[in-house]
Order: sequence, then structure tokens, then C-alpha cells
Amino acid sequence: MEKINFSRDIDIRYKTEILVCGGGPSGIAAAVTAARQEKDVTIVDMNFSLGGAGTVGMVPAFMQFSDGENFLADGIGREILNRLEKAGGTGGFRKNAINTEVLKRVYDDMVTEAEIKTILGVSIIGVEKDKNNISHVILSGKSGIYAIESKIFIDCTGDGDVCAKAGAPFEYGDENGEVMPGTLCSFWTDIEWDKVDGRQDRMLKEAFKEDIFTTHDLHLTGISRSGKTFGGGNIGHAFGINPLDEVSLTNAFIEQRKILLEYQEYYRRFLNGFSKVNLAGTASIMGIRESRRIMGDYVLCLKDFQNRAIFDDEIGRYCYPVDIHASNPDEEGFKKFEEEYKKNFKYNKGESYGIPYRILLPKTLDNVLMAGRCISCDRYLMGSIRVMPGCYITGQAAGMASSMAIEENITPREINVKKLQKKLIEIGAYLPNYKGEK
Repeated sequence: MEKINFSRDIDIRYKTEILVCGGGPSGIAAAVTAARQEKDVTIVDMNFSLGGAGTVGMVPAFMQFSDGENFLADGIGREILNRLEKAGGTGGFRKNAINTEVLKRVYDDMVTEAEIKTILGVSIIGVEKDKNNISHVILSGKSGIYAIESKIFIDCTGDGDVCAKAGAPFEYGDENGEVMPGTLCSFWTDIEWDKVDGRQDRMLKEAFKEDIFTTHDLHLTGISRSGKTFGGGNIGHAFGINPLDEVSLTNAFIEQRKILLEYQEYYRRFLNGFSKVNLAGTASIMGIRESRRIMGDYVLCLKDFQNRAIFDDEIGRYCYPVDIHASNPDEEGFKKFEEEYKKNFKYNKGESYGIPYRILLPKTLDNVLMAGRCISCDRYLMGSIRVMPGCYITGQAAGMASSMAIEENITPREINVKKLQKKLIEIGAYLPNYKGEK
């Protein structure tokens, strides 16, 4: 491939104590937590709305906040859910439904109240590093290319962009380099919810016989009710997607917008309550389930899930099943998914696994934390902890740890974890195994 040399002198436009890269659920939790500790916090995101998957991504519902007995995503997670419900953003039908427009305003209010400098519509194109410390993140926006200098960086990009650009080791996909398919979430109107009955995937094989679908995909999560006559769709899979390649993403968007019309025909013809349903909108970002997993001081793994692990450095606990969507639309892959999600890797009421602080610390970087989907875990645990309540838990801990590091002028790796746990409990975090400071 031919190359050119591209070199520019750019401005260091902003300086901050803590730079949160990525404004999704983990980034919101990290930034708000740190700012409430009276730290100078800046948050940046590529979209023009905070919230990531739950807002611009149109994911229609949260996964569970609770294990059935204990509210696991407590603290920031509970506050967000309560604010959303109070503002009418759960539709009034079930507590975990999401009205994306209301959630956008909830997040806007939280960062505004916390006096967080918020910069939207910028892409992270590079980092400047001195040995194991990042000094600057390089951004590109409408106004040009510039740098932000910070003491601590928190990578909440989902894809681990900051850590990867700084040379941190990572894993990607399965043993063959394949990742879970993405989904272009959607918004649907004119649904007669009082007539809806049964599983929405129950007639798929009949529809396959009539050649409605381009791809015979047995995995249909479906449309979730989020209003009197409307709902949010987690429908269809973009198989073969590379979430780190913009050409692959472009092709997936074009394909999925067409495929959603096939689902519209399916719902109208085969399912009660959907005879008048209309596709009213699609998300601005692809719902990405999997990309980089940055390797940290510990790798949370399937064995930890199976053992309901307890760690001395726990910063939270979580319980969502292992949810790995098959990389290909074959019946064998779908059966494997169902076995894992519904039977093999699913908890009973009151069960959970610990989340150790060490998985927020990238191996080769000293002044960086990570939270959200890119944290240090194997593929199985990423399939559990990647959902929004899990992101609130890890983001909250990263924000508090970064604040402590600033106060003590040390690296996040050097902080006293018992003090971190105590501070997290003070803001509501669920840490039942905390035994007090030594």
C-alpha cells in the first residue's frame, strides 16, 4: 500500500485532571463519579449525544440491574434508572424499558449538574505517550485536530481505542478471530400490544419457507414495548462484521436497513398485534457486541463465572448470563447459544460473580483505567459484563479510583483498594464482601 507522510503542529486546546474517552454508560458513570469528588473532568465522545448504545444506538431495554435479591448496579446505576423512570423514560410499562430521547436528557442533566466539560462529535485519532504514561489524546472534530492533556485517562470507548493506540495488548474475538454479529436497533410504531401473544420468533421457520428473509437467522430477540403503541427493536444480525473497520460497518448499515423491511413483513403477516406495524427509525450507530478486550492485571474468566467468584479487590458484582450470539446464522450455532444463555451459563436467583479492580488496569499503562465492554476478561465474561448495568458498575469504580489517584498523586495501580471499596460503598455500590480497611 502506498503511503504519505502526514505531520502537523497541533494545539493543546484543553488541560484536565481526568479525561474520560467515550460517553456511553461506563463513561457517564466514570465522569460523574469523579466529578462529584470535585475533580476537573472532561468527557469526549464521537456522537452528538451521550449514552452510546442506550441512546444513539436505540437499544430498547436495560439488562438486569438485580440478581433477584440484591440491586447489583447500585450507586450511579440506580440513580440513572430512577431518574429515567421519574422523567417518564421507561414508558410506564416495565422498569427496564428505555425511551432513548428521555435517557439522552437524563445524561445531559447529570454531566451538566456535575460541571463536566463535555465535547461531542470528536474522534480519537491518536495518543502521545512517555514510557507507560499517556500524556495527550489527539482528537479530530469540525474545528480541526487538537490535543487534550490529562493526568489520568479512562478508556470507555467500548473498542479500547485509547489503550490500543497506546500499545496495550488485547484479544479480539474467538480462536478464529470471529466476533459476535452486530445489530442495527430500530424504532417501531402502530403496535397493538393488547393483541400481542407468544414468542416473536415462533413463526420464523414458516416465514423461511416463503422466502421472506435473505438470511435464515433463528435468533430473534424481538421488539420490546416502550410506549402505548410503539416499541424498540433488537432485530437482525450483521454477520461477518468487523467493528474496527469503517468499510465493513458501512456495508453492514446498508444491508441491515434493507433487512429490517423483511422483518416488517414478517411481523405484519405472521404475528398477532403487529398487522399495522411500521418501521419508524433506525439507530445512528451499530449495536456492537464484541471487539477488543484489553488485557489487564487480571483476566476475568469463565471459571470465575462458574465459581461465583469472590475477590479481595472487588469493586462490584454482576449476574447477567453469558450471552454470546453465534457468529454465523446456522442452526447449530443458535442451539449452542441457547444452551449457554438459558442453561449452562445462567445463574439462579441471588447468585453473582465478583468484579476485581485489577481488570480495570491495562497491563502496560500506568495512568490509564478502562471501563465498559473493553475491560480485561475472556470472551465468555465479556458476553456477560458488556451490558449497560455492568458498564455502570465498572465505570463508577474507574471514576472513583481516578479521583483517588489524583488526590494522592499516584497511579491508579498504586491506590489502596480497601479505601476505594469504602468510598464506593459510601456512594451506594453493592460490595457485600467488603471486610473493612486493613
